Amino acid sequence: EELIERSMAPIKKEFLCPPPPSSGLVQEKKSKRQLKRERREQSTINLCPQVARTEDVDSCQYKDKCRFNHDIEAFKAQKADDIEGQCPFCAYGLSCRFLGSHRKEKSEMNFFNKETQRLLWKNKMTFTNADAKLKSLGLEVRPMKKAKDSSLKLHPREKKKLIDFRDKLYLAPLTTVGNLPFRRLCKVLGADVTCGEMAMCTNLLQGQASEWALLRRHSSEDLFGVQICGSYPDTVSRVVELIDRECTVDFIDINMGCPIDMVVNKSAGSALLNKPLRMKNIVEVSSSIVETPITIKVRTAFFEGKNRIDSLIADIGNWGATAVTIHGRSRQQRYSKSADWDYIYQCTKNATTNLQVIGNGDVYSYLDWNKHKSDCPELSSCMIARGALIKPWIFTEIKEQRHWDITSGERLNIMKDFVRFGLQHWGSDTKGVETTRHFLLEWLSYTFRYIPVGLLDVIPQQINWRPPSYFGRDDLETLMMSESAGDWVRISEMLLGKVPEGFTFAPKHKSNAYDRAENG
Repeated sequence: EELIERSMAPIKKEFLCPPPPSSGLVQEKKSKRQLKRERREQSTINLCPQVARTEDVDSCQYKDKCRFNHDIEAFKAQKADDIEGQCPFCAYGLSCRFLGSHRKEKSEMNFFNKETQRLLWKNKMTFTNADAKLKSLGLEVRPMKKAKDSSLKLHPREKKKLIDFRDKLYLAPLTTVGNLPFRRLCKVLGADVTCGEMAMCTNLLQGQASEWALLRRHSSEDLFGVQICGSYPDTVSRVVELIDRECTVDFIDINMGCPIDMVVNKSAGSALLNKPLRMKNIVEVSSSIVETPITIKVRTAFFEGKNRIDSLIADIGNWGATAVTIHGRSRQQRYSKSADWDYIYQCTKNATTNLQVIGNGDVYSYLDWNKHKSDCPELSSCMIARGALIKPWIFTEIKEQRHWDITSGERLNIMKDFVRFGLQHWGSDTKGVETTRHFLLEWLSYTFRYIPVGLLDVIPQQINWRPPSYFGRDDLETLMMSESAGDWVRISEMLLGKVPEGFTFAPKHKSNAYDRAENG
């Protein structure tokens, strides 16, 4: 009881002892400039993708003007050793790190249309519906040049006017780790609803391919939405119209709760909580110009102790939103205290019948899920964020109503699935392998916090518990619970081969802190 009072995990005594010394990579942290210079000095030969696929140096249309190398023999001489195993997907030919049997598979959608990108770059994209609605409401419409006649390739899809979130397991949109391979993994483990990583409206309107990549969808994501973030009605509504035109999605979520300074300083995210009229205009315009359902995600308030969603909840449904997700913390609070579920219940009971309310915050076991659904039957569902990052099998636990005492071998198989999905998504050449490794390491910087059920005196583990020094039931389990980035790298080498010379890793979210704002 004393341990739990201090948010310390009650580990069984037989597992309490100093952990084995880490054999991880202890290296001096280098600046981005140093790392970039070192990569440049390594001067790896980048073989032309077309030449790699065809093994014909004359197949490249750019010939001598191509920015890639066409020397096949020189590339083979310096190419890293192949990784054992079968290639999960290949369009990379000689560049593939699994050069063997290749299997082609096309299971993703929402690829960025090059013609659309060209129009966005030249500021010639038209937004007929959004601009007409903005003008009818007397809202500012910043002028854009009219587009010349162009035939944009529209993706065939069935527009869905209704979407039902009730009792569905909803994986939250998650920064960095909530990528397409991780979402595929969560679908395998039982997630019902998935949503892409938050994309900034201004970047989408500028035609940034990296931002449009966040809207990519896998065919297994049968109930899928994208999340966008913007400051003004014209910006957001134009993006909504563009996504509805170009992508296949089941709903579009507008982020009005992101607490990160970079977003708030642009008057977006949780900054909108201080501007309820602008919130209304954004939702009203966006929902009126497309048939795709519009949802929003909010926090309780901007400032701690000044909750305001309860005063807006009755109107949000009338603005045109299909659902609202309430994260039970203020922007100022971030993760310093537990989520306020009593306030979420209060807001849910004040909502109109046409608005679905989804609760968010600290769901980490099937008991948490059951309690929230039992305490407030009006609640449509619960969104799961950090709980899924730490143990993505939480979806299996909820559906099977059990505490899964998962073994280290089972966890390793889940990681193997992620790696396979990553190589299919990012590619099986050297760049794809290292991108997969990077995102695997980002995920490992969360999942090491999981404490196996069999090691606890009290179950289930709470999301804010910190463990004392302890070890696992086998060497692999002990390795998986290590806080050392060097040990995470060792796990990645078990799945993706040796890291390149000079490799270093520092998690984007600084995983030594349990209460970061990124996944708000």
